[in-house]
Amino acid sequence: MRIVIYSLFILLIAIQYPLWLGKGGWLKVYEMERQLESQEAKNQALTLRNLKLFGDTKDLKEGTRAIEERARTEHGMIKEGEYFVQILPLEKPATSLNIVDGEKQITSKRAN
Repeated sequence: MRIVIYSLFILLIAIQYPLWLGKGGWLKVYEMERQLESQEAKNQALTLRNLKLFGDTKDLKEGTRAIEERARTEHGMIKEGEYFVQILPLEKPATSLNIVDGEKQITSKRAN
């Protein structure tokens, strides 16, 4: 009787092995599902990028506003009769620390 029980137990283990660790087992299915989710996320991001590029292409082909905007920002071009004004941010004066006879003196330098 024990031989029958042990043989059935070994048969049960032999049947379970392909289910868990075989080619189409649960672990492989789980890993493939994770890869599928990752690939779908990448595809969604690339689809969004493609739509943006399609919109840019359409604007450049059909309208002049996009072309003007790119010429202004990327190449610094201006229209005839326009004036270019550039406002630079104020720089803080540089300070230096001088030690003379053991006393600290702070002097400021202005950039010209």
